[in-house]
Amino acid sequence: MEFSIKSIRLEKERGTIIAGVFEEGKFTASAHLLDKASGGHLGRLARRGDLTGKSGSVTTLFDTPGLACERLLLVGLGKEKDLRPETRGAALATALRALRTTRAREAVCALLDSPPERDDPVQRLRQAAIAAQDATYAFEEYKREKTRPAALKKLVFPMDDPPAAAKRALAEGAAIAEGIALARDLGNQPGNVCTPDYLARAAERLAKTHALRLEVLERKDMEKLGMGALLAVAQGSRQPPKLIVLRHKGGRSGAPPIVLVGKGITFDSGGISLKPAAEMDEMKYDMCGAAAVLGTTLVAARLGLPLNLVALAPACENMPDGGATRPGDIVTSLSGQTIEILNTDAEGRLILCDTLAYAERFAPETVIDVATLTGACKIALGHVATGLFTDVDTLARELAAAGEAALDKVWRLPLWEEYQESLKSPFADMTNTGGRPAGAVTAACFLSRFTRKYAWAHLDIAGTAWKSGSQKGATGRPVALLAHFLLARAAREGYGA
Repeated sequence: MEFSIKSIRLEKERGTIIAGVFEEGKFTASAHLLDKASGGHLGRLARRGDLTGKSGSVTTLFDTPGLACERLLLVGLGKEKDLRPETRGAALATALRALRTTRAREAVCALLDSPPERDDPVQRLRQAAIAAQDATYAFEEYKREKTRPAALKKLVFPMDDPPAAAKRALAEGAAIAEGIALARDLGNQPGNVCTPDYLARAAERLAKTHALRLEVLERKDMEKLGMGALLAVAQGSRQPPKLIVLRHKGGRSGAPPIVLVGKGITFDSGGISLKPAAEMDEMKYDMCGAAAVLGTTLVAARLGLPLNLVALAPACENMPDGGATRPGDIVTSLSGQTIEILNTDAEGRLILCDTLAYAERFAPETVIDVATLTGACKIALGHVATGLFTDVDTLARELAAAGEAALDKVWRLPLWEEYQESLKSPFADMTNTGGRPAGAVTAACFLSRFTRKYAWAHLDIAGTAWKSGSQKGATGRPVALLAHFLLARAAREGYGA
């Protein structure tokens, strides 16, 4: 979808207009202007009860008296005092879904004119572009009968004398939306298609299109390095493992990079510790961490962020072959630490620990890993917030602020030393699981043992990376969060000044 900002007289606009109305007959500034131009027609509809303003409602008017537009969509925003950025995004999504059944190719979105003290008007543009793309996303590659695509191709935001920051925010929103779409596309691919090799080829396409540097480590490379933990997970699969290394060099030469590490288990059967059959199909989403870091790298490249960025995506399958790792096996990780594998379904931390150790060679400024790591995090936080773990308070605040700005929230959980006790092993340096109590915390504690030499944060996206049920599919989270984090870091280097 194409986005633009224009100075527009709404009452003279001939095409389609989207405006917001509140409950109790209250109008946004744009709706009030349209009501006045229509001779109070909208107000009469509200008093009559035909325009409720309830959140999620949409009323379509045609050839409204006093207005030039052929189609006016009035979207409910709920109570004015309860208006939040998420409300506007949901309202825009509602309107765009309503327009799918029309032939409208262009629309004017006048939903961003809530009181300016509530949030940053420029930030709203970025959020609106992301929400618009998200609302029109569809993954139908394997359907013979596809949904008729929406005719809408262009969304215009009215603004008089738009500052450069507004235009930049809109471009950022479009880039972030593209990164989210890539992550969703990769996550939604079935496991028989999206193999480790498929992920590597997706990274290769990114590298060619956006002048990124790509290296893919093969099994022999990992064996030479001593990545015994990662290889232990892969040894039950016929699909060879890959370690994808994708680099964006936008910063100063020699400046330490930000490293993003994404878990890429392209299918997780649980291995010998086999998962229950119910909903095992959703284990194709166990590579959403890898998809997210690839999508975020796309954003950085599209915007030319003045940062050095390294994306690491360890990719393999976890399968119960005759050669698969057994519970009780002991492996030696790249760091030299030994691990007793009590449960082969706690595999994500095994591929991550070797990759986190590998990240040291880049002398990183910051490392953030992203993983659908634990069902325990889903139980703790549901599908609203991503679990955040770090011992670096400033990094925690940065990520929390990025999550708020991106409408992609995180919640910090502890990494206290007392939790490390559950990882003790009588036979090795540690076990790969601490049991059911505090499962998300002990998993993060395990990873922390491989991150002593740099600032590190762990994002557990098990509850936020995909939706189940009738709306089943990858969400693309936390691409928006990571992109906003990078934008804030880039601003320190003069980006946007």
